[in-house]
Formats: sequence, structure tokens, C-alpha cells
Amino acid sequence: MTSELHAQAVRQIEARGLHLDDSQQRMLARLADWLQARIRPSAWRRRPAAGAYLWGGVGRGKSLLLAALFEAAAVASKRRVHVHAWLQEVQQRMLAFAGHADPLQRVADELASEARLLYLDEFHVHDIGDAILLGRLLQPLIERDCILLFSSNYAPAQLCPNPLYHSRFKPFADLLQRRCLVLQMDAGPDYRARSSRHWGLYMEGPAALLEARLAHVPATSQLLLQRRALTLRGMDSRTVWLDFSALYRQPLASGDYLQLCQRFAHIAIGDLPPLKYCSLDEQQRLVNFIDIAYDSGCELWLQSESALDVLCAGVSHGDFPRTRSRLAQLRQEQVESLAC
Repeated sequence: MTSELHAQAVRQIEARGLHLDDSQQRMLARLADWLQARIRPSAWRRRPAAGAYLWGGVGRGKSLLLAALFEAAAVASKRRVHVHAWLQEVQQRMLAFAGHADPLQRVADELASEARLLYLDEFHVHDIGDAILLGRLLQPLIERDCILLFSSNYAPAQLCPNPLYHSRFKPFADLLQRRCLVLQMDAGPDYRARSSRHWGLYMEGPAALLEARLAHVPATSQLLLQRRALTLRGMDSRTVWLDFSALYRQPLASGDYLQLCQRFAHIAIGDLPPLKYCSLDEQQRLVNFIDIAYDSGCELWLQSESALDVLCAGVSHGDFPRTRSRLAQLRQEQVESLAC
């Protein structure tokens, strides 16, 4: 039976001019039934799963469905957050409880008191420290009756895939599998690649192309980002302009990229090389940055002498399909040379 929650979610999606395919409609109905039961449990029915974990390929509408349900849910205290931002926040909260017994439990108390419904978007972990931190938070949040929503490109068992560390994260993956409604989106088209939404610009051509576009931005040599100095080409109150090497060829963390995207509405990056020639660390930093920039809503300009397909060809990083899907939403311009 169609619930009011389901009907509201459908109206929100259709108000954006979007229409769900058959598999998305079935998935939305199933998730809505679960969430309705989770918000208002019945004494006559089995208690529903603590959370819902929706995973599948890129551009299949996972975030679209969960975001619509999140907005439609009649829950007074709720929060949606990208996993990168959430990790940084948890670490900062733990620092505030330094010297106290079991600071993670105190952080869980705070989080549960602030949001009964917590939606963690793009849930994925590769760093074992992040993985253990996230994993250790799951149980106390479930115990405090948080309603948890997860979107991911990975099944729980595929999280933290590095064989050196996977066994340490496995108990937490098993917890997700046991306590959440784990659902897989059917394979299908990447709707993000078909979207008319452009969140920035990809310029194929010489570096002078970007320089001409940003001639109005004052030349600036450095920006202090937390405890690290970034070499810049230019900066004003809205825009920061730098080269690929400055952003990805030094050991910057997700927290650095978060700070950059929070400070500047427009980020321009020049001289991108074909990514298959970059190290795995550089590729991982690019993946992290694109995730954060896309989620933050900032405008991104990229410049390379290679076409976007050439730039992205041959990259084997496991998370790169999501990055490629998001890069496809940049408006593409090709300029072979500039007029003198």
C-alpha cells in the first residue's frame, strides 16, 4: 500500500522535472515502507531494521531516492552529511573530549541527541583509521535509536577493500548487514551522465585558455591551508586558482579539501595530465576532492590539453567510475588555440 511518505517523496522528485524508472519506483516504495515503519513502529509488527543501506552503480539515483525520503520524513531532528565531512566532524568532536573516558561514546551521545534521522551520503572507506572510527560509531548510534540511511557504491562486505585491513573492518561490515535493510539498485543507465545539470566547466586546450578566463583574479602565490602552504596562481574572495600539482601531488587530506570548498565558491585547476600516469595516491586525492567539491555545491573549472575521455582513460582506481560520472556533468569546451 502506498504511504503518504512515499507520495510526498514522489512529488518532490517530480517537482524537479525527474521521473523514476520502474526499478527506481519499486526501490522507493520499499524504502518508504521501511522508513514509515521505522518512524512509527507498530506494537503488532516485528521491529524494522535500524537503518537502510542502499548500494549500486554510479548515477542510478541512490542519493535521489534517499534524499527525497529524507526530506519527506516527518522527523523533527534530521541531518544529511557527506561521509568525508562527517569524518572530519567526528574527529574534531573527539578532540573536544580529550582526557575524558571513552570520548567516542560521548560523541555518539551528541550525534544521537542532535539528529534522530542521520543520512550518510556516499558511504565508502579506504583508510583503515577512518574505517575503524566509522565502524565503532555504528553500534552506539544504533543503540541510541538513530535511524540511519546510507548510500554507497559498495555492498557492506566490499567496504575497506584493502586485503591488509579488511579483516579488521569485517565485524563492522557484518553489523551493517545484520542491523540494516541492505538493498542493491538494479544495474542500468548512468542518469547523471544524461543530466543537463552543469556544475562547472572542463576546458580542453592550452593553459593560456584558463589564464585568459581568470585574468581578473589577482595573482597570489600562497594560501595557508590548516598547516600546509598551497602554491597558487591567483585568488580573490570568491575564486581560488591553482595547478594540478599543487592540489594533488602533496599529501593533502579530505579536511584540507573541505576547508578549500567551504572558503571558495569557485575553484579553478589547471594543467591536468592524463590521470592514468598519476600515482594511486594522486588519483585517490582527486577522487576525494571531486566528491567533496560536488557535494559542497562549489563551481569547478578544470583545464587540460587532453580531451575529457583521454584524461580519464585507463584509470583503474575502484572509486573512479563515480568521479568520471561527475566529471561528465562539467560543461565541455574545446579550444585548439587562442587568437592573438
